[in-house]
This record gives sequence, C-alpha cells and structure tokens, in this order.
Amino acid sequence: MELKRSCGLLLPVTALPARGYCGDLGPGARDWLEFCKSAGCSWWQILPSGPTGYGNSPYQCFSAFAGNPLWISPEELLVDGLLSELPQVEDPPSSRIDYITAASENERMLASSWQLFRKNNPDNLRLEFDSFYEQEHDWLEDYALFMVIRKQQQSRSWQEWPEPLRSREPAALREIKAQHGEQLQQVCYEQWLFYRQWQKLHREAIDHGINIIGDLPLFVAFDSADVWSHPELFKLDQDLQPPVVAGVPPDYFSPDGQRWGNPLFNWQQHIDTGFEWWVERLRHSLEQVDLLRLDHFRGFVACWEVPARETHARNGSWEPAPGRELLKRFQQEFDRLPLLAEDLGLITEEVRQLRDEFQLPGMSIMQFAFDGDEDNSFLPHNHLQHSVAYTGTHDNDTTPGWWSGTTRRQKKQVLKYLSTKAGTVIDDLIAAVIASPATLAVIPLQDLLMQDSSSRTNHPGSSSGNWEYRCQREMLQYSTAEKLTRLNQKYHRLTVTPG
Repeated sequence: MELKRSCGLLLPVTALPARGYCGDLGPGARDWLEFCKSAGCSWWQILPSGPTGYGNSPYQCFSAFAGNPLWISPEELLVDGLLSELPQVEDPPSSRIDYITAASENERMLASSWQLFRKNNPDNLRLEFDSFYEQEHDWLEDYALFMVIRKQQQSRSWQEWPEPLRSREPAALREIKAQHGEQLQQVCYEQWLFYRQWQKLHREAIDHGINIIGDLPLFVAFDSADVWSHPELFKLDQDLQPPVVAGVPPDYFSPDGQRWGNPLFNWQQHIDTGFEWWVERLRHSLEQVDLLRLDHFRGFVACWEVPARETHARNGSWEPAPGRELLKRFQQEFDRLPLLAEDLGLITEEVRQLRDEFQLPGMSIMQFAFDGDEDNSFLPHNHLQHSVAYTGTHDNDTTPGWWSGTTRRQKKQVLKYLSTKAGTVIDDLIAAVIASPATLAVIPLQDLLMQDSSSRTNHPGSSSGNWEYRCQREMLQYSTAEKLTRLNQKYHRLTVTPG
C-alpha cells in the first residue's frame, strides 16, 4: 500500500471519552475525531474490535468476525429511536473502565433496545436489519448460537458443554433454534447495531480526513465461535482439545516467554480449502478500516508451539507456517493489500524477506532503540522509509513511565542521542519519531498527554489490570493538539487542515 508521509494517534475505542462505564461509538468518539484533526493527524489506530471474554483482552475474542457490543452508543440508539431514554450512570465517569458494570448496563440497555425494535418494527430499519443478516449470515448464525448456548451454560467454555452441543449435533442445534429463537435474533440485532454505528463513525472519520488503522490478531481464542464451529481448521485432538497452544519464547516483555493459550492452525486444512476462512476474515476486516495491522507477523513464517500441559512458554518450538502462500492468495483476491506488519520480537531474515516481498511496512519502536549501539534498527536514523514509527505501542509502558524505569546508562544514551536534557526528554522523543524517515508516525495518546505508568494499556504476561485505561474529555485540550500540529507541520506530516 502506498502511504503518504503523515501522523496518527493510538487509542483503543474502549478508552474514548464517554458518559458511561466504557468508551463507545457516540459523542465522545466524535470529540476524539475533532481532536485528531486539530492535532493535524490523519490516522487513528485502534485495537481489535471483537467481543472480549475473560481478562477483557481484545486479542482473546469470542469471534474473529463479530463486533464488541460494549462499543454500542446509547446516545446513537436514542437518536435512531431505538432507545426510549439514556441509562443512568455515575457522574463523573470513573477514570478506569469498569468492565463488570459496563457489561451489566450494556446488556440491560440492549435488551431494552431490542424490545423497542420488536414492538415498533420500523419498516426502514427492519429492511436494513434483514439485509445485514442475509449478508453476514455465514458467520453470524454460528456466532449467535455460540453466545446463546454459552449463556445457557452459565458462561462455561464450549469444551465443557454437553456432548451434543459441544460436537454440534444437528438435532441439538435445531432444539436451541426452536427454544431460543428470540435470543438468537437479539444477538444478531446487537451485531447490526454495532456495524451500523461503526460504519457511520468511519464515514465521519473519512469526512474529517482521518483514516483508521485496525488490528487483526493472528490467532483466535479457543473459547470462540470460530473454533467451535470450525474445529477442523485448528490443531485439536480427538477430544477437541488443543495438544499445543500458541505463545512466544522469552523476549523483552517476559523472561519466561508468553503462553497465550490460543489453538494453533491446522495449516494443511487451510491450504486444502484455498485459505477460504482467511480470505473471508480479511475481507470482513477491510470493510471496517483503511489499513490493517497484522499482529504477530512473525507467526506467518513460523509459530511458537507450546505443549498445552506447560504453564510457561520456555519449552516450545518453532513450527513453519505458509505465510507466503497465504499472502499470495490475498493478492489474488484483493486489488491491494493495505496491510501493516507487526514485525516485532525475534525477527529472522526470513520474516523480513516475507515482509519486503509483499511490500508491507513494518514497525519501529522508539523505546526499543536504546539497548545497543548506533546500528540498532529502532533508532530513528535507521528507520526504513516504508515503515511506521512509534514511541511505544499498547504493549509498552507509556513513554514517561518507560523513561522513569530506564537504567542510568540508558538515560545517558537517550540524552546524548537526542542532544537534550531530562526536563524535555519526552517531548524530544516524540519529536524524534515525528522527524523519523518513516512514512507514518504514530503516537499513543498517553505519551502525548505525558501520563505515567498508571495509564499504560497492557502489561504483557499479566492477567489483571489490563485494558482499563480511559481518557477523559477534559484531557483533550487544544494546546496539546496544537503542540502536535506544530511538529507535523515542521516535519511535513500535515495532510489534514487542523481546526
């Protein structure tokens, strides 16, 4: 994909300002678009948009196709006549996302909206809903079945369901459809609402001159509609259990590696079906965003397989993956490949060759630049032009938090490289990324706001306290946006007119 020299901001949708318990696609999202434009940014990078499960990780979703119902805005429902009144919430909203309360209130709100929709049955919206169901039926029916059965089974993993449901026996599924038809319809209705609101916001972003960078996790969660409905696509034994699971070996983030627990792909089955599941997954994702980050791109060459019995990821092995064949299949199906390779971690020459063969921009992280010599590829003077430069990502500490935790030796190296002083080092690190040769520069909002470690998005390897950061409206000040505008103007990244 041909990128213009430009700049973007990284912020999860759940972290957007909102009146409720979690960021959504309503007025706070529009405030955010205005802020991005006033900062001279033409990109907004988000995290995966799927419905999250245990731990609230957007990389462990119940579906690779469904949207997160928590993102549905009550204000938008009210405008569309699909809600009679706004839910009561605490004022001011919490500074952290309260997922338990958010999910409870969201469930109540969506049930009310569904009943109102059924009662009024507006012709124009009914036709739109029916069209959505018909168009998305291939994945939507299985997802609805999965979520309804899961609720009936007290939120237990599908592996713990009664055998007829676990194995998708036709008679058992027919019984669910007969007994729970309305609940199935409501799940589909919620997905229609999500995609309706998302497409509206996406159009408004384009009108502001802002493109959206989405995120495609390589793996899917074991407890997902995808694995339940297509077990043949994954490495499962005769009891539908994964003998090996995904992870990464010891690295910068974790001395024991990371045991993610996702099932590995049965790549031969994907090859035999012409990568049909992957093609539909990519098509679906590219209908929602303008550029798509391929998470864990290293896994397109080889995946770290960890025996399922292991509690850590040290004792794994690299197993080859048909990334070249998959990307060639994408080229056959799509006119262009607006993809970004997350080429971080233990990257081999084979990974770099695959990235370059398909002309995919890679990523450079400023926080990784100061643990070596001047040949470190993450130092700005070594950035490739066809790449995306970051101060940090959602997996990093905030840059102020990182700076506080660096060694004296690293601090000295940073100050020498930037020719600066400690009092302005965060501003200068951001400026160095904006000045980078990389075509696209992306700054996490927390860095721009000078927020410390308490505001980081994720702690890799930790199972609690993640994905809870949220931004308050009062944080989005014009003076902060103006500071970034000046940098974008100075370093020729201004592709939208601020204001």
